[in-house]
Amino acid sequence: MIITDTHTHLYSEAFEEDRDEVIQNAINNGITRFFIPSIDAAYTQSMLELEKQYPKNMFLMMGLHPTHVKEDYKDELKHVELMLSKRHFYAVGEIGIDLYWDKTFLNEQREAFKFQIGLAKKYGLPIVIHCRDSFDEIFEVLEEEKSEDLFGIFHCFTGTEEQAKKALAYNMKLGIGGVLTFKNGKIDTFLKKIDLNHIVLETDSPYLAPVPYRGKRNESVYLLLVLKKLSEIYGLDEKLIADITTQNSKEVFGI
Repeated sequence: MIITDTHTHLYSEAFEEDRDEVIQNAINNGITRFFIPSIDAAYTQSMLELEKQYPKNMFLMMGLHPTHVKEDYKDELKHVELMLSKRHFYAVGEIGIDLYWDKTFLNEQREAFKFQIGLAKKYGLPIVIHCRDSFDEIFEVLEEEKSEDLFGIFHCFTGTEEQAKKALAYNMKLGIGGVLTFKNGKIDTFLKKIDLNHIVLETDSPYLAPVPYRGKRNESVYLLLVLKKLSEIYGLDEKLIADITTQNSKEVFGI
């Protein structure tokens, strides 16, 4: 059984003390494919080192996270553009709009999102979308940018059934993680109506740990708990769900 974590920040400071142990524990439990989203230029070197250490397991993305769109965002976007021109990445991400923490840079976030979608199209790459309190704004940009070569993942999907179907209409798959296990997560109430071919697994570790670890550091191995919950919702064998979601990840990332 091959399980794919399509979104994990393994270079995070949260894993400073036991990163190798965390990675090996996941690999020993069948989670062998890790897709690594970018935040900003400060983390690029750590990502590259992670890939060098685990070349068969780590697959890097490049992008500017919306919460890191600040006064210097144009310099950050130049870094993204430069890195994409220098070597292969598997996605442009994570990118999008976040209005939960701060609305000060909404216009800049929108501009950065659109610019990076342009880069994804240029290099034939998927996008990985970060969306928090911003579905309307995200969909507005996707409507403007929609085309056959726009595709990717709605990372950490926490929307409604209607929003899920709208996301799928833009060639996006839904990234499902620990929120699925939360009592107030709500996506478990309609997810069975979404074909499994539209779903990929993710942790967003070290964030959003599933129950019973909610509030603690998340790890890729906890993806097994998300898989178990999906098995209960769909009434399907965990191995089958792992196979389908891993195949879905291959369709998105091309590997």
